[in-house]
Formats: sequence, C-alpha cells, structure tokens
Amino acid sequence: MYLIAGLGNPGREYEHTRHNSGFDALDVLADRLGIPVIKRAHKGLIGAGYLGGEKVLLLKPQTYMNRSGESIRECLDYYKLDPQQSLIVIYDDIDLEVGALRIRKSGSAGGHNGMKDIINHVGGQDFVRVRIGVGAKEGNRVLADHVLSPVKPDEREKMDEAIRAAAEAVEIIVSQGADKAMNQVNRKKKTPAKDGED
Repeated sequence: MYLIAGLGNPGREYEHTRHNSGFDALDVLADRLGIPVIKRAHKGLIGAGYLGGEKVLLLKPQTYMNRSGESIRECLDYYKLDPQQSLIVIYDDIDLEVGALRIRKSGSAGGHNGMKDIINHVGGQDFVRVRIGVGAKEGNRVLADHVLSPVKPDEREKMDEAIRAAAEAVEIIVSQGADKAMNQVNRKKKTPAKDGED
C-alpha cells in the first residue's frame, strides 16, 4: 500500500497558487484513477483505491502547509505504513524553474516548510518526493507572496503540463518503482537546486 500526499493549503483563496501544486497534481491523479478524495480523516481529505494491483491512499492534508506532517504522520500510523517504503509526497519547489519536475528518494527539505514538518514528524528524510518547479521569486518580492500567487498567464501551460506529468510520475513510481520513474523524468533537462540534491 502507498500513501500519496499532495501538499497545499485548504481554502478557495489558495486554489491553483504555486504552493498548491501538490493539491493540483493529486487532483489530476485522483481523476485518472477514479478515486474521490472527499472523506475527512487524519486531519485531511482522503480517498482509497487501486493503481494497477496496488492499493493507494490519496491524501490532501487540511492542516495548512506548515503543519502537513501532522496529517501524514497520523495516516501512516493508522495504516501502519513505513514512510521509506510507502510514502510519496508531491509538492512545489521554488528551486526548480516553472514546469520542471524532479523525483528523489531522499533529501533535505530545501527550505520548504511543509517538507520540514513532514521530515520532523516521520523522523527522517528517506521517502519519495515528486517536486514540481514553480520558479524562484523575483527581485525583492516576499517569498510568501510569490508562492501564494498563481503563476503568470504565460507560464500556465508549462505549469499545467508539469502537474499532469507529476501525476503520471506517481503512477510509474507505484507500478514500476522510483528508480524507473527517476530515469524517465530526471534525465530530461536538469535545473540546479539550491539544496544540493542534484
């Protein structure tokens, strides 16, 4: 069984912002798999179904981004899942250009507060993550304003493509393994990351 968590903030005002890319990708995946993510449990919205022959749980934490780990830890504990074997997290990454996609099996939070909270709650960095590039902030703009804003109209197509690709990447991870997904996704044009993972 896999727990697939997409990160974001609840509330209409945050819909389709850069910081909600994880929610958006999870919605695409849920639609592709025909899994409604509507049940309220474990401080989130959750849905269960199958990807191929593998049972999957789709989770959208409703704790707000900076406390994402609370929902994920509660879900892992309830289903007795090992994060190293079963957890996949989809989230936005300002260290990747808009539309870039990277998969890792481990690594630091890279300054992402949602990921920091998850690492703290699960007790380690060894779990699969799918990073969706949302671009760095421009000039003196406050980081929060950047990540809580929608992408520019001329970037929307790249963003939508990356969100769809992230959902497809999760399908590959579950059906064929993270290494296979990394070989397919990460061999495309690389974008340097500040956290040293690349």
